[in-house]
Amino acid sequence: MGLAGGGPGAFIGPVHRMAAEMDGRIELVAGAFSSSPEKSRTAGESFRIDPARAYAGYDEMLRAEKQRSDGIDFVVIATPNNLHLPMAKAALEAGIPVVSDKPATATYEEVLELEKVVAKAGLPYALTHTYAGYALVRDARALCASGELGEIRKVAVEYMQGWLSQPIEKTGQKQAGWRVDPALSGPGGCIGDIGTHAFHLVEYITGLQVTAIHGTLRSVVEGRRVDDDCTALLKLNNGALATLLASQIATGERNSVRIRIYGTKASLSWAQEDPNYLHVLHVDGREEIRHAAGPYLTADARAVTRVPGGHPEGYLEAFAVLYREFADAYWAWRAGNKNPLPPTLPGIVAGVRGMRFIERTIESNRMGKWVEF
Repeated sequence: MGLAGGGPGAFIGPVHRMAAEMDGRIELVAGAFSSSPEKSRTAGESFRIDPARAYAGYDEMLRAEKQRSDGIDFVVIATPNNLHLPMAKAALEAGIPVVSDKPATATYEEVLELEKVVAKAGLPYALTHTYAGYALVRDARALCASGELGEIRKVAVEYMQGWLSQPIEKTGQKQAGWRVDPALSGPGGCIGDIGTHAFHLVEYITGLQVTAIHGTLRSVVEGRRVDDDCTALLKLNNGALATLLASQIATGERNSVRIRIYGTKASLSWAQEDPNYLHVLHVDGREEIRHAAGPYLTADARAVTRVPGGHPEGYLEAFAVLYREFADAYWAWRAGNKNPLPPTLPGIVAGVRGMRFIERTIESNRMGKWVEF
């Protein structure tokens, strides 16, 4: 793989590298790691790649790698959101498959353009909604699909962080700086950074689709030009309602992702900070705690489990599941499969839905009422 982003001070770029290489299917061999040529070279040294393949710019990487007999097989985009569309478009038009960090683009108009580019190119395109890779998220998804919960009546999802509860962007903190700059992040702040994860979990696990939104966005920290707090009500296409909370000013919270789904026969609850347990409450009063790697888990969950029960798997392993599935999809595409991505791996459809969520919530907040999805 080639990596765009991930230079000195980056968070998610090195995570992509670790996750991609975990299963021995993928190797980082090239990158344009920073807009600064010097920093890109420094990053290349830290990643221990050939210095000649630590490029000064993204376009240079694509051109040079296309000319090599051992050039990159796909590119990973781990940059601020404003670069997602131009980078993905350049790679796909050059015949190079793409794995992109979320959200897919900076704006809804951009993702519609990207959707057309993906369709025309006919190449694998995946979006790294990390939480989709957890075994017990896959288990919850399969339980919903099987009817184990009965008809779904209510969903509550939340993604709470506290790291932006103070204006740390004013101290030069790199990760905060671009996330609160609409020129780099797009019009959505918290809602784009973590709200899209919460939204994706609702549709991914339940198999339902959001049809309308009533959202309230706030910029709590003085001077911010994008939201740092979101509260939304969602209508689902079976008539159920969902609540979605996403905040980066929830003081003291680290990375609290939690989803609860209530059906007519049972309900379930999963929390990302304690990811190896899925709680299922049955209508007759029984409480079931499903453990990661349990032999009773659904086939979808067992398929992404690497180690026996009692050996916890977490964030990096979940991320690596997505890369393992992408590697399988890549070879299926090379063998002639025109639609190689499995339904468990988010792609351009999830990208469009996520950007629509941002756009519709911003519009609902502006109008102060429900808006159709």
